[in-house]
Amino acid sequence: MTSLMLPRRDGSLEEYRLRGTPITRPERVPSFNRIAYAAAHVVSDPLHDTDPWGNPAIDWEATMAFRRHLWSLGFKIAEAMDTAQRGMGLPWAGAQELIRRSLAEARSIAGADLACGAGTDQLPPAEARSIEDVIAAYEEQIGFVEAQGGRAIMMASRALARVAHSSDDYRRVYGRILSQAKDKVVLHWLGDMFDPQLKGYWGSENFEGALETVLSIIRENSSKVEGIKISLLDNGKEVKLRNGLPEGVLCFTGDDFNYAELIEGDGEKYSHALLGIFDAVAPSASKALAALASGDVATFRGVIEPTVPLSRKIFEAPTLYYKAGVVFLAWLNGHQRHFTLPAGLQSARGLLHYAEIFRLADQANVLDRPELAATRMRNLLAVLGVEQAA
Repeated sequence: MTSLMLPRRDGSLEEYRLRGTPITRPERVPSFNRIAYAAAHVVSDPLHDTDPWGNPAIDWEATMAFRRHLWSLGFKIAEAMDTAQRGMGLPWAGAQELIRRSLAEARSIAGADLACGAGTDQLPPAEARSIEDVIAAYEEQIGFVEAQGGRAIMMASRALARVAHSSDDYRRVYGRILSQAKDKVVLHWLGDMFDPQLKGYWGSENFEGALETVLSIIRENSSKVEGIKISLLDNGKEVKLRNGLPEGVLCFTGDDFNYAELIEGDGEKYSHALLGIFDAVAPSASKALAALASGDVATFRGVIEPTVPLSRKIFEAPTLYYKAGVVFLAWLNGHQRHFTLPAGLQSARGLLHYAEIFRLADQANVLDRPELAATRMRNLLAVLGVEQAA
């Protein structure tokens, strides 16, 4: 049985023996009875990265290969979202290239589907002077997505959070943009635990006030809204939103703490999914969702519930650094040759965090290639001063 020495919080080391069983990949692309978007990361290219903070190099071949991996497991892809480090290492120019490439890749694969994040990150919040500036930035990005033949996810805007004075400003921006959209749009409610610059979004720091505003925007524009992703890490708040949505408008859980119960539902309503954690636990989530679609709730719970402690670790505070854990698992599982992120974001978490992710990933059967994962973990430990016994 493979083992290695992992650090503990008291500074000591403990022997950890791997015991997980990799999830078997499906023979064909599975079908789900929930819409399931995996928000996908980008793979940096350290061999060509001369400006990792300002203009990071991307390994496009590995980035597209990872998308093929997700499509083969039955997922739609939420492209160029915060999981791809929008506003945290991937600039708008890089997002444009990512969107172009992913849409072209999807057209070459039967059944592949994606929607693309469109926001205002080409407009630095400090340079936004008016609501019209925000509208123009949204128009540029959604126009780009639509010109490439894509559908848009209207991402939350740091610039709007900065210049808006009331909920009416949000109604004005969203009403204008939605009225112009060619296709239905997915809205995006991202809590300030994911991005502190979004504090007070929808014009209120109070949930009930924000909920009233977003529901009014959806009701007024329901013919242009496919659904809304909510990422507040609070299942009670998501259920309140879900129960208040107009008929035909979908709720997409973005709750990386409580997704298992929200996707299963309460017997009357359930959430669809648009999740960053699906990037990291794709084989498990695929098997669980396929089981749920066949009515096998026991298998759904048995497969997906062990991934929840892992997800809660990856998304622990400061939550905005969750991308590091997602890419760490992609590296352990052989989807990329290195453990680096755009802007060097792998440094945002420490060794104790990664060691606990390793343990929880093994216990959740998320390590697809355990021997490779163990070898790579040993290499990381050695670089950070934890040598293994010969």
